[in-house]
Amino acid sequence: MNRNKLVVPGSKQAMDKLKFEIANELGIQMGADQTSRLNGTVGGQMTKKLVELGEKHYAGQNQNFQK
Repeated sequence: MNRNKLVVPGSKQAMDKLKFEIANELGIQMGADQTSRLNGTVGGQMTKKLVELGEKHYAGQNQNFQK
Protein backbone atom coordinates (compact mmCIF):
# COMPACT_ATOMS: atom_id res chain seq x y z
CA MET A 1 0.00 0.00 0.00
CA ASN A 2 1.51 3.28 -1.12
CA ARG A 3 0.80 6.10 1.34
CA ASN A 4 3.06 8.68 -0.32
CA LYS A 5 1.14 11.66 -1.58
CA LEU A 6 2.44 13.26 -4.76
CA VAL A 7 2.75 17.03 -4.55
CA VAL A 8 2.80 17.67 -8.30
CA PRO A 9 -0.25 16.47 -10.24
CA GLY A 10 0.68 14.09 -13.04
CA SER A 11 4.06 13.20 -11.57
CA LYS A 12 3.10 9.57 -10.94
CA GLN A 13 3.89 8.62 -14.54
CA ALA A 14 7.31 10.31 -14.33
CA MET A 15 8.08 8.56 -11.03
CA ASP A 16 7.05 5.18 -12.46
CA LYS A 17 9.21 5.78 -15.53
CA LEU A 18 12.19 6.68 -13.31
CA LYS A 19 11.59 3.56 -11.20
CA PHE A 20 11.65 1.22 -14.20
CA GLU A 21 14.64 2.99 -15.80
CA ILE A 22 16.66 2.54 -12.62
CA ALA A 23 15.52 -1.07 -12.21
CA ASN A 24 16.57 -1.73 -15.79
CA GLU A 25 19.99 -0.12 -15.19
CA LEU A 26 20.47 -2.34 -12.14
CA GLY A 27 19.21 -5.45 -13.93
CA ILE A 28 16.31 -5.85 -11.50
CA GLN A 29 12.90 -7.07 -12.61
CA MET A 30 10.43 -5.09 -10.49
CA GLY A 31 7.45 -6.86 -8.98
CA ALA A 32 5.92 -8.66 -6.05
CA ASP A 33 8.00 -11.75 -6.78
CA GLN A 34 11.24 -9.86 -5.99
CA THR A 35 12.64 -9.50 -2.50
CA SER A 36 11.94 -6.33 -0.59
CA ARG A 37 15.72 -5.76 -0.53
CA LEU A 38 15.91 -5.63 -4.34
CA ASN A 39 12.81 -3.45 -4.63
CA GLY A 40 14.23 -1.24 -1.86
CA THR A 41 17.48 -0.90 -3.78
CA VAL A 42 15.54 0.65 -6.63
CA GLY A 43 13.81 3.04 -4.20
CA GLY A 44 17.15 4.05 -2.72
CA GLN A 45 18.60 4.76 -6.16
CA MET A 46 15.49 6.79 -7.02
CA THR A 47 16.05 8.89 -3.91
CA LYS A 48 19.70 9.47 -4.81
CA LYS A 49 18.73 10.53 -8.34
CA LEU A 50 16.00 12.89 -7.10
CA VAL A 51 18.39 14.48 -4.59
CA GLU A 52 20.98 14.91 -7.35
CA LEU A 53 18.40 16.58 -9.60
CA GLY A 54 17.31 18.87 -6.75
CA GLU A 55 20.89 19.86 -5.97
CA LYS A 56 21.54 20.69 -9.63
CA HIS A 57 18.35 22.72 -9.77
CA TYR A 58 19.19 24.75 -6.68
CA ALA A 59 22.82 25.19 -7.73
CA GLY A 60 21.53 26.74 -10.96
CA GLN A 61 19.23 29.06 -9.01
CA ASN A 62 22.11 30.21 -6.81
CA GLN A 63 24.13 31.14 -9.88
CA ASN A 64 21.24 33.28 -11.09
CA PHE A 65 21.03 35.07 -7.73
CA GLN A 66 24.76 35.79 -7.61
CA LYS A 67 24.79 37.69 -10.92
